[in-house]
Amino acid sequence: MAVVNYRVISGVARIEIDNPPVNALSQAVRAGVAEALARAAADPGVAALVLSGARGTFSAGADLHEVASGEAMAPPLASELQAALEASRKPVVAALEGHALGGGLELALACHFRIGAPGCRLGLPEVKLGLIPGAGGTLRFTRLAGPEAALESLTSGVALTAPRALELGLLDAVAEPLAEEALTFARAAVDEARPLKLAAQLKSRLSAGTPELFARFRERLAGRLRGQLAPALIVDCIEAACTQDAAEALARERAAFLRCRDSEQHRALTHLFFAERAARKVPDIPPGTEPLPVRSAAVIGAGTMGGGIAMCFANAGIPVSVLELNAEALERGLQQVRRNYAASVSRGSLSQGQADAALACIRGVTEYPSLAGADIVIEAVFESLPVKKDVFAALDAVAREGAILATNTSTLDIDAIAAATRRPGAVVGTHFFSPAHIMKLMENVRGPRTDPQVIASVMALGTRLGKVPVLAGNCDGFIGNRMLGFYGLEAEFLLEEGATPEQVDRVMEEFGFAMGPLAVRDLAGNDVGFMIRKNRRLPADERFSPILERMVAAGRLGQKSGRGFYRYEGRTRIADPEVVALIEEVSRERGIVRRRLGDEEIRDRLLAPLVNEGARIVEEGIALRPGDVDVVYVNGYGFPAWRGGPMHWGQVSGLARLIATLERLAPTHGERWGPSAALRRAAATGAFGRAP
Repeated sequence: MAVVNYRVISGVARIEIDNPPVNALSQAVRAGVAEALARAAADPGVAALVLSGARGTFSAGADLHEVASGEAMAPPLASELQAALEASRKPVVAALEGHALGGGLELALACHFRIGAPGCRLGLPEVKLGLIPGAGGTLRFTRLAGPEAALESLTSGVALTAPRALELGLLDAVAEPLAEEALTFARAAVDEARPLKLAAQLKSRLSAGTPELFARFRERLAGRLRGQLAPALIVDCIEAACTQDAAEALARERAAFLRCRDSEQHRALTHLFFAERAARKVPDIPPGTEPLPVRSAAVIGAGTMGGGIAMCFANAGIPVSVLELNAEALERGLQQVRRNYAASVSRGSLSQGQADAALACIRGVTEYPSLAGADIVIEAVFESLPVKKDVFAALDAVAREGAILATNTSTLDIDAIAAATRRPGAVVGTHFFSPAHIMKLMENVRGPRTDPQVIASVMALGTRLGKVPVLAGNCDGFIGNRMLGFYGLEAEFLLEEGATPEQVDRVMEEFGFAMGPLAVRDLAGNDVGFMIRKNRRLPADERFSPILERMVAAGRLGQKSGRGFYRYEGRTRIADPEVVALIEEVSRERGIVRRRLGDEEIRDRLLAPLVNEGARIVEEGIALRPGDVDVVYVNGYGFPAWRGGPMHWGQVSGLARLIATLERLAPTHGERWGPSAALRRAAATGAFGRAP
């Protein structure tokens, strides 16, 4: 089967990339394009060329398996194709539809002209894989669109709409039907003898690339870079595109690309990329199982979580009813939803039209019978098993047959909730993360009686809602919160032994977390954390520090009270000697001699228990794969993506070293903190897995 189609239409050679599913630029595609370019150049009957993609998309970029191999790519290279495009004496028009991403967009930027379909999206997302554009993207994008647009787009990896790309100069026209309009554009370029535009040679927008611009942007990035390599190198290359000639800028870009390609950050992000795709697949669902249709939804509870979940459905264009039995509480919840959309409009992340369309999908109701027609109902009430069981009993009486009954519980027993209904097979966990309309993770939880079709349905729904879905088994805390308990407890043990809150948080923020564990506690509310701890099904021998209890008793609830592990002025956290005094009192009472702890010890003691419990979770089948644990922790708990997740990080940093850390913790913390059999097996075999 041809991967590049060639056809001459009234003097225009149409070169079509045809490599399903996303027209990746594999070696065979590159060779096919090179052959087609040579064929068109040699044909006197061809006056112009149109480069396009089959099946409604241009190209999503390089073949990731080829890039991830680390081996030298077989010729022809992308740079050789670009040189042939730029050297063509016949106009070359790139016709972009669907997606033109990464290497696909870089190929298009080397064409003389670009025309896009209205729905096309253009971008250089390499930074999301720990890479920089490696085939002239930093140079040509900057010289076409200007350095400010290049800095924003390339360091975020966010794709641009066709209208925005036209505004920036990346496109010469937006038109449809694209195939016909591209041929017309190419013929007009010949008839009007339009000068052939070489993006790499343009200089009209480079005056904006001042030293002050780059200094300001680097300062802006500093807070969120947190050790990331690729974004910093992208800024360097965009600056080179403004200050150096094309050949020098391209050489700098190539060197930076190779540095990123060979980095652990790229390997970690590539691991995560494939792990997210693997997580969508549930191997024990019978082949051919079709997800149930979700044409309408309902959410029980109009609080912060319920309102956010309703927004997820509305954003996907799915009508959703929000139930709150108290009319005043319902109005408060809906008003918060309206404020959320207004904030998105003011930030520019949504247009007013999009916000209005989403709001039109949401209706408030105050009676259970109003939910009777919903295809899925998600309960999002107070995290209490008796309360949730009452809700499901009421829901069971009104929900239509075939509806999915879902709970947003973060820790509770799915089977116990399902037992409150006459249809346990319809009950499933759909654990959203707050704020639900922003956070990407959707931790779906199956009980022992959940029907496979229901599981398939919520996994498909997660993708439809723009979430990253992961399936978990039923246990206390499922995947993420079960692990999180160890992370939070260990932070308190570190305080008892001599660390300060600011040291613990600094170490983890330098590791790459947006916030350290104690700052997160203050943000969520220390009373909330303490309540969850009291309600969890902890083993009888579980040990924990009384620090959190003392904080709550002292009214140090966190940001909402202005005092927690820190003192707060607005959201600014300030070290508080009163907290240190409280911690030192706990240390004295428990007979602990405080000492100076090093940063490396703090990091390993916080992360080793995560890896250890993750190994148990995989062994027990609560998580289907080690990669699923990584996906959960990166997308739901702030683990830095460029570290690959706790399981990937553990293997890279050395499981034997982590085992030694855990062996030191067990005598004082309890048996549960010691190295698990699963972790020891992983250290011996080199892989996490189920018990033999």
